[in-house]
Amino acid sequence: MMTLMQDLRFALRVLRKNPGFSLISFLTLTLGIGATTAIFSVVYGVLLRPLPYEKPDQIVRLWEASTSGHPMNFADPNFDDLYAQNHTLQGMAEYTAVPEPVSGGSEPTRNTVAAVSQDFFSILRVQPVRGRSFDADDQRFGATQTAMVSYGYWQQYLGGAENLDAIKLRIDNHPVSVIGVLPAGFRFPEDSSIWIPRGHYEHLTSRTAHNWRIIARLHDGVSAVQAHAELSAIARQIKQQYGQDVDLVDVSIAGLQQALTQDVRPALLVLLGAVGFLLLIACANVANLLLVQASAREKELAIRSAIGAARLRIVRQFLTEALLLSFAGGLAGLLAAWWGVKALSQMAPADWASIEAVSINLPVLIFALGISFVVAVGLGVFTAFRATAGNVQQRLAEHGRSQVGTFSSQRLGRSIIAGQLAVTLVLLTGAGLLGRSLIRLLAVDPGFRIENIVTANLIHFAPNDRDRTQFLNQLLGQLSVLPGVQQAGATSSLPLAQGLADGTYVMLNSGEQPPTQMQDMERLFHDDARTGHADYNATSEDYFRALGIPLIQGRWFDDHDTIDAAHVALINEAMAKDKWPNQNPLGHTIEFGNMDGDMRALTIVGVVGNVRQASLEAQPRPTLYVTYRQRPQRMDSFSLVLRTVADPAATIASARRIVHTLDPGAPPDFNMFTQVFSRSLSARRFNLILVGVFAGTAFLLAIIGLYGVMSYVVTQRTGEFGIRTALGAAPGNILRLVLAQGITTILAGVLVGIGGALALTRMLHSLVFGLSTNDPLTFAGVALVLAVVALLACYIPARRAAKIDPMVALRYE
Repeated sequence: MMTLMQDLRFALRVLRKNPGFSLISFLTLTLGIGATTAIFSVVYGVLLRPLPYEKPDQIVRLWEASTSGHPMNFADPNFDDLYAQNHTLQGMAEYTAVPEPVSGGSEPTRNTVAAVSQDFFSILRVQPVRGRSFDADDQRFGATQTAMVSYGYWQQYLGGAENLDAIKLRIDNHPVSVIGVLPAGFRFPEDSSIWIPRGHYEHLTSRTAHNWRIIARLHDGVSAVQAHAELSAIARQIKQQYGQDVDLVDVSIAGLQQALTQDVRPALLVLLGAVGFLLLIACANVANLLLVQASAREKELAIRSAIGAARLRIVRQFLTEALLLSFAGGLAGLLAAWWGVKALSQMAPADWASIEAVSINLPVLIFALGISFVVAVGLGVFTAFRATAGNVQQRLAEHGRSQVGTFSSQRLGRSIIAGQLAVTLVLLTGAGLLGRSLIRLLAVDPGFRIENIVTANLIHFAPNDRDRTQFLNQLLGQLSVLPGVQQAGATSSLPLAQGLADGTYVMLNSGEQPPTQMQDMERLFHDDARTGHADYNATSEDYFRALGIPLIQGRWFDDHDTIDAAHVALINEAMAKDKWPNQNPLGHTIEFGNMDGDMRALTIVGVVGNVRQASLEAQPRPTLYVTYRQRPQRMDSFSLVLRTVADPAATIASARRIVHTLDPGAPPDFNMFTQVFSRSLSARRFNLILVGVFAGTAFLLAIIGLYGVMSYVVTQRTGEFGIRTALGAAPGNILRLVLAQGITTILAGVLVGIGGALALTRMLHSLVFGLSTNDPLTFAGVALVLAVVALLACYIPARRAAKIDPMVALRYE
């Protein structure tokens, strides 16, 4: 311990004696360790932290798989067969979650309501903290409706009431009795606040109605591979038994945690790799600084060796100095990571719901400690062995003659800088690809206008279709006459905010009567020549005008398209080209009753422009539009679009009053469409900002490191340059001599970096849009910028060397 304390005191004196070196090294390590810890906190919290359930590795998600391997939700009969015939699962449960207006609490709210089947809570091993869970009677179709609520909803809107029997909520326009309160923190699925029995919804007999998501729990000792083998065999039997009446051919299985994080996993792994590169560059910079310090201490080290200090003793001293630096940087890095996690949680896309629970916890602390220790050992051992290499007498003789420096140490420093430049080029290339992808995405025509559009999500439940239509007529009529409102429209799904329902439609022959039963329609699905697949959207007539969606052919919906008139539809260009290429689709009739239960045929009366509904990245899909006046069934939940030239705040306030007057229990969620558009790009923007920050920081560190090494080389060779100048060397000769070393370092770094970027940017494939991950323009631009700035960093010390006065240099020597 006395020796350790001696080493610590000496290390502190050395660091105090060189405040500039100590401060730069400390800040560099703080930046590298802090950024790495912050990103690891997110990766651990989102991807690695076990789910808060008993034996979470046993919980899995299941999907039906089609012939093409496409995963689908489960149809009720297929779920029933797998539930009854499997022996590898302890239980299976259906569930879904949708936003609903909820009243009966302290105020009307809009909450996510989950419908769950009998085994749902037993699979997750979750029990209510108050009241009871659902029983078999609750799950019967037509039974008195019941619900369980989250702990947060119980506290905030139900006042933490002890007597649950007195609480009655209204959900989906139905009275619901609250029977239980779930534990604090439980919000699965999709941040739900309320859970109702799946039995509230009718059990459908169709094997192609893919409505339900499935979770299951494996039996003890059963692996996911074994369960998949058994479930696949059952799926093949179902397909063999029912043939074309079922599109299930296999079952896909994945751990619940993997299923919940599959969309964010690629981006997080890319960010972890990027911040790892940043830490590597930070360590390389500190290693170069330590080499410079070791070079300045060569005479001291040589004397200590000559008078009997063992090499291991000197190595231990360097390790102590590195440990002091690294752990100081690690502690400061933890503070930076704490701040960084808060910043990341605010910047992260809205669909990264689990990031809210990310924190600096024990595993993260252990990670930061481990990183600091590894960095310290790496830097200390590397510097110590480099500083103590060679013959003691030779080093004493060299320092006795002159201070020309050793060429081997210069080569090592330049090699480290070349590596820094290579890693920096990889990061800059990744940021360049993400940046160009975002620019290309912003250049995509979405098919609609976003400026001066006010949107509102609204849920209204009416006892029948005519009342629902009347409500929408009144609402849109009053909104359309607000000051400054040019058009007021409604849609069942707002572009870039909500996905559309989709399904299979049937093309009817001229004069053919539409099927009257769903089973008759499903039999027609087997004729590929008469069927197609399309998205389904119910809208008002002014929806298209409000968003500037053009009419390509035919006519718009109008006031004559009432529920009692012949039912009509608009289709987009993608659907027209898909089923009627080089033909006029107007006048053709189709049957799409499986989307809303209305079996009346739809006559195509117009073709409108394509809209990128799901995202700007996805190509427009075939889409059919109906008018809510004729098909209001899917308009319980809808979005308003108001095109206004007035102050948006005033328009929103007036619109909110109208909604409240017509339906006090339906709280609307107002936004500007520009905000919706911006949120649709939040994931790309988040990735670009973080990778860009890491790349920019790495770029700055690499350039500073290159400048520092070249400046140190010039300082070491001051006497040499003075002698060369005294013997007749022109300033240009000295300039070229120094620049040659810098250019060699830069070229080596750029060439290695291009090779690394070609190999590693393939990981960005899922994050790049509109260009290849080997895009030559990006590679060339990044390499050119890096080379030019690096050359400038070399030119400044080289120019200083060219201006050395030989008399001053020789006197210095």
